[in-house]
Amino acid sequence: MNIGLLLLRLGVGLTIAAHGAQMLFGWFGGQGLAKTGQLFETLGFLPGRSYALLAALAELGGGVLLASGLATSLSAAIIFAVMIVAAFSAHIKQGFFITDGGFEYTFVLSVAALTVAFTGPGSFSLDAILGHSWSGGLWGLAAILTGVLASIVPLAQRRQASANLK
Repeated sequence: MNIGLLLLRLGVGLTIAAHGAQMLFGWFGGQGLAKTGQLFETLGFLPGRSYALLAALAELGGGVLLASGLATSLSAAIIFAVMIVAAFSAHIKQGFFITDGGFEYTFVLSVAALTVAFTGPGSFSLDAILGHSWSGGLWGLAAILTGVLASIVPLAQRRQASANLK
């Protein structure tokens, strides 16, 4: 079980961290902060560069935390919040499947991150080394609630920004 959790954490965490690095630095074929900021503005996030910076830092930081198994429930909440915002601002209108631009990918990453909040990061993690046992039903629910609450503000501001553009 511990190796399975390690693989899950590394796969999901490093994928999300790499996406954050694409947005922030332009690494791995990404567009970097300036172009990502322009994209965010087309989605109604104003100023786009500020929202892009926050999203990139959340993905990079949340991904690294999840991959290392440090502050696991917090990292799951961060990832869940970013994926909610991505799903509702860019993907949900296209349906479920990613082949049509849908929210399938954000959904799978969210579920995987939240799974680790409920199960714990396993013994091959910094949380285990430090003696943290912040996992289980209560911590998983806290990650869900925190992620939902953290996603409300940018989504609400986006709607206001979109209304102001008309």
